[in-house]
Amino acid sequence: MTERTHVTLELDDIQRGVLSPRPTPYAATYILFRIDDRAHGRELMRRASTAVTSAADAISPLGETWVSVAVTYQGLMALGVPRESLETFPWEFRQGMVARAKALGDTGESSPENWEAPLGTSDVHVVLTALAPDSARLEAAIDRARPVYGDLPGVTAIWRQNCYALPTEAEHFGYRDGISHPAVEGSGIAGSNKLEVPLKAGEFVLGYRDEMGGVQTLEPEVLGRNGTFVAFRKLHQRAAAFRRYLRDNSGGPEEEELLAAKIMGRWRSGAPLALSPAHDDPDLGADRGRNNSFLYEDDDAAGFTTPCGSHIRRANPRDAAVAGAPRLHRMIRRGTAYGPLLPDGALEDDGADRGLMFAFVGAHLGRQFEFVQSQWMNDGVFFGAGDAKDPIVGTNDGTGDFTIPRRPVRRRLPSLPRFVVVRGGEYCFMPGLRALRWLGDLEG
Repeated sequence: MTERTHVTLELDDIQRGVLSPRPTPYAATYILFRIDDRAHGRELMRRASTAVTSAADAISPLGETWVSVAVTYQGLMALGVPRESLETFPWEFRQGMVARAKALGDTGESSPENWEAPLGTSDVHVVLTALAPDSARLEAAIDRARPVYGDLPGVTAIWRQNCYALPTEAEHFGYRDGISHPAVEGSGIAGSNKLEVPLKAGEFVLGYRDEMGGVQTLEPEVLGRNGTFVAFRKLHQRAAAFRRYLRDNSGGPEEEELLAAKIMGRWRSGAPLALSPAHDDPDLGADRGRNNSFLYEDDDAAGFTTPCGSHIRRANPRDAAVAGAPRLHRMIRRGTAYGPLLPDGALEDDGADRGLMFAFVGAHLGRQFEFVQSQWMNDGVFFGAGDAKDPIVGTNDGTGDFTIPRRPVRRRLPSLPRFVVVRGGEYCFMPGLRALRWLGDLEG
């Protein structure tokens, strides 16, 4: 753990979507734009600089509501960003998510040729995200943002995905979501784990020192400072297949719930196994002051309580001594559900598209999102499990397994199918407000 230091973030220049956890419940929308006219694209950036919510706006006129704008590498080129500036962006971002598909495990059903159009194409230039506590305030936020792009014929909306909190306030596999949020130095926003020292601001925002003591920048400085990178993913969830797998590997409803907890690392109420190993505790699961305050190494290094291969332990090993210091690979994760809830008790797919829109926020695409995806989600070497993959989001194909440590004999669950299919994604740069104005003022 690193020492606490004092950092002053320029919150009025950072988009609120970078640092703020999403509200619960929530409604959200993602709108993709193509820039057909450079002048209109630059005008979009100028207008966006006055419409997006800054991290300094703790309370917006619509409550916990904000609008964010991000730009793809193709979008930066469409805006006419000079080549010498483009070359200072990380090479993963310049390549784009499609080119990185093999490294990310986006193969087979999840490969880019099967993605939902226009995701992953050169037509996607700008991503506008709006988030609010309910649909009424979401639509109000969109109405307020519409003048930003509404009368610019050279900017075309080409895709939209609406998301909303399910009635259960869980995601489609039945787990309470939106629990974990890291503390960032200087943000003024408390993290969800009281035992974790706040992370250096440079892990999430360009222009500040990160955990390694370095400072990530772009050229010119105004373009990069107070910006960040976002990996957007549309993930289709096979809810019926997940239910069948739990049923087929359990002797009854109670064992199903325990198995679901071992696979995730939490009971579906949100209560972590680390704090409630023997039974579910819905009150704990709903308590945001307690449900994420735990570590692993002192009490559960071997994973007898929370399996080392469980989803939440892979995604965030916390204090565990694993390959790759966990603090160097932390991200801000936000998931929002789309599609109808599969009816209770249904074990067959009804053909509906349902899943999560995920946003992974961090200043280092390579050692954050790509490392976690390739090394922690789709490999098990880091905790001594060979090529075992994450049981929830790993690129499983029916041949892998999941091991639950226990005494006297561990339990091995065979034939893990793929429960999550990638339907598309984009690497984006989320500029600071001054950078949006800089993009708007480009000439030539």
